[in-house]
Amino acid sequence: MIETSPSTPAPVDVVLPCLDEAEALPWVLDRVPSGWRAIVVDNGSTDGSADLARALGAHVVHEPHRGFGAACHAGLAATTADVVCFCDCDASLDPALLPAVAGPVLDGSADLVLGRRRPVTRRAWPLHARLANVELARLIRRRTGLRLHDLGPMRAARRESLLALGLADRRSGYPLQMVVRAADAGWRVEETDVPYRPRTGRSKVTGTWRGTWQAVRDMRAVLAEHPAADPVSAVTTRGTGR
Repeated sequence: MIETSPSTPAPVDVVLPCLDEAEALPWVLDRVPSGWRAIVVDNGSTDGSADLARALGAHVVHEPHRGFGAACHAGLAATTADVVCFCDCDASLDPALLPAVAGPVLDGSADLVLGRRRPVTRRAWPLHARLANVELARLIRRRTGLRLHDLGPMRAARRESLLALGLADRRSGYPLQMVVRAADAGWRVEETDVPYRPRTGRSKVTGTWRGTWQAVRDMRAVLAEHPAADPVSAVTTRGTGR
């Protein structure tokens, strides 16, 4: 990875929410495409993740309020590039694949691209998490009409358009709220396959039945939201940043 200072706009910013990921960080940051800016959002790590990320050339943001959505949104607020990618920081997803995910956004053929996880081994994706994902995909289709297979933690969209969505969830519902509100706004949403590896360390969400259940609760609340009534906002959002 080549460090890009915040004063020098990168072509793409990569938001990496981080909670105790020191073991995975060297591999993850080394795989960020050259010239793209890595923004590591430290969400209260106690293993030195923030200092390590900074030493490895990443731009580090501190978000004291715990929650996946809180970390993601703090990272989004720190971005300056026209196109923003999100990627887990646990080495389960390879940042070197981000150009394939961001490509349709960069060339204007899509507004939001999700990396559909394809596990490389059985242990990469626990059974309870896979079953929850299948049910979630069904609920997304029913709520939005999008025929998605995965919520896709690796994703890309344009910065100004994302900010215009007014995302409010700060826990596990954040990535779902992004998809639901994008669909309501008329965005072109696509999926592309990405390999899914066993993560380094233990998942804070899907690694336990309790974490999975909490995520399901957060996501049900998002799915219960009423679509925006103003059709003009959808047109404005879709055209932002072009």
